[in-house]
Amino acid sequence: MTLQESVENIFDQLEHSILGLSDEQYAQKIETLFGASIGEHVRHVIELFICLQEGYEHGTVNYENRKRDVTIQTSRHKAIEIMRRIRQSFFEKNKELILLAGYCEHTNEVLSFATNYYRELAYNIEHSIHHMALIRIGISEVSDLTVPEGYGVAPSTIKYRRKLRGG
Repeated sequence: MTLQESVENIFDQLEHSILGLSDEQYAQKIETLFGASIGEHVRHVIELFICLQEGYEHGTVNYENRKRDVTIQTSRHKAIEIMRRIRQSFFEKNKELILLAGYCEHTNEVLSFATNYYRELAYNIEHSIHHMALIRIGISEVSDLTVPEGYGVAPSTIKYRRKLRGG
């Protein structure tokens, strides 16, 4: 499976799961998620992909400069529309990039790292899986929707579990 196919799989799972919710369930603050909503986690995932897409054009990626568009976290259909747009225009050739990041909440210092498009795409995939695990918890809190067994689980964990079961 390619990185692009992994992104497609993530977006397919996200789209399917949020279509099974109402906008109210999607936007509902969930205590188990420390007051965040499913929509906030979906927005976060989407906006990191947008940052990478925009950064590709300029050669510099900064995930901290996301827009934090409230409509993505309150409207399932807006989130799906943006995911579909990302799918149509996202996959580029690998190239060198600069990652900008500030890792201290007390200063505005920004660090600069050499990276590349595929490395950042892989990061976004792993990051998305982590948030999907939280989304899965949120879904179980607000609905009786069933998500696939591997939803929010890293492929390496799925393989490890299969190995333990002898499969």
